[in-house]
Amino acid sequence: MMPALFGDASAVGWVALKALLLIAIVLVAFRLGGRRTFAQLSPFDFAISVALGAIIGRTATSGTTSFLTGVVALVTLLLIHGLITGLRRRFGSLHIFDQPPNVLVLDGAMQPAGLKRSGLTDGDVAALLRQQSIGDLAEVEVMLYENSGAVSLLQRGAQRGPLMDDALQAAGYPRGAGATSGGSESTSRPSS
Repeated sequence: MMPALFGDASAVGWVALKALLLIAIVLVAFRLGGRRTFAQLSPFDFAISVALGAIIGRTATSGTTSFLTGVVALVTLLLIHGLITGLRRRFGSLHIFDQPPNVLVLDGAMQPAGLKRSGLTDGDVAALLRQQSIGDLAEVEVMLYENSGAVSLLQRGAQRGPLMDDALQAAGYPRGAGATSGGSESTSRPSS
């Protein structure tokens, strides 16, 4: 019964050493690669982060997966991440990785297509608006759900600039859709 609970106690030290070395490799790679992975988790960044965690966990705890195998898998994923990030930086948005923002609210009205694409409900949007101290949907000119999961909000009366117009156009709305005037713009990350 005890071996089933505790396994081979002599392997515990190797498990700890493999875990420590793998984490050290990832930390060094993130330090060299910058903060993008944690600062702006796009779906691609999230997938890479989950895969890295799975490799570290599997390599550290498996008696059949060598440290070298784990390192090769980690380095390969980190190189792919660096390559894709470099391509995105050089050529701008790569549509396979960077989707346009979804329009949740336009000119004080919920946008059902944007809600559906984002997987959000009217109640989710209401909660996000309350977090921004918005008490009425009519106060909102534009609310976008960004690729990173952040929410961009332009209140009615605010001056809409080219960045917001470009985002609306990328989302499939004609240039100048909704009302325009003068006020404040803010961005926040929704809590999950």
